[in-house]
Amino acid sequence: MISLYLWVAVGAAAAGFVQGLSGFAFSMVSLSVWAWALDPQLGAVLAIFGGWVGQVIAAFTMRRRVDKGLLWPFVAGGLCGLPVGLWLLPLLDVPAFNAALGLVLVVCCPVMLMSARLPRVQRGGRVADALAGAAGGVMGGIGGLSGVVPTLWCTLRGFDRDAQRAVIQNFNLAMLSVALALHVAAGHVTVAMLPLLAIVAAAVLVPVLLGARLYLGLSELAFRRLVLSLLTVSGVAILASALPALLQR
Repeated sequence: MISLYLWVAVGAAAAGFVQGLSGFAFSMVSLSVWAWALDPQLGAVLAIFGGWVGQVIAAFTMRRRVDKGLLWPFVAGGLCGLPVGLWLLPLLDVPAFNAALGLVLVVCCPVMLMSARLPRVQRGGRVADALAGAAGGVMGGIGGLSGVVPTLWCTLRGFDRDAQRAVIQNFNLAMLSVALALHVAAGHVTVAMLPLLAIVAAAVLVPVLLGARLYLGLSELAFRRLVLSLLTVSGVAILASALPALLQR
């Protein structure tokens, strides 16, 4: 049991640091550690809770002016997309869907990372932002990866470092709050989980603050490279998790 608690703490601490630095990716990092020791449903609940705790801490310690006109289309789209993702989950071929998403990230993000200048998408306005948020909501409902598509979209939009951080941080906080509430309502959060939830909350606190402190020293270029690198790693992780199920068919 002690080894399980230690494993949970290590995954939460690593994920909290990355989340504090980038504003997203808690689920990606934590689940890559916990997949070796935890039941997938338990891991998903802990990842949602840990990501939510990290975003709450960031919301209070990294207060930045949020452009509500920039944020609300993402959140509105995400709130519409989340129940769609939950509805699609039992109907969708999840391994094939994840493999396709992982392949897109693995191909596109390194190309963008190596490019001296990124193409900026200037058309579509708030409707396009809402669609990106909806895609994030659907992904959140299917696999807990609500931040991947909006983060990539903000990068293509050419948002500056602070604007992108504010949008993704608040978007993820909204999505994680709804997802956590749905898990509680569905009875997925049990009394037996409370010790593990407490360990996650305690393990996240300091790493999130350390990551946030390092974020303040990042340049625009360094932050862009960090985000694209994390999205590439996310694509590799998603693809790796989907391929075994596909190869067994």
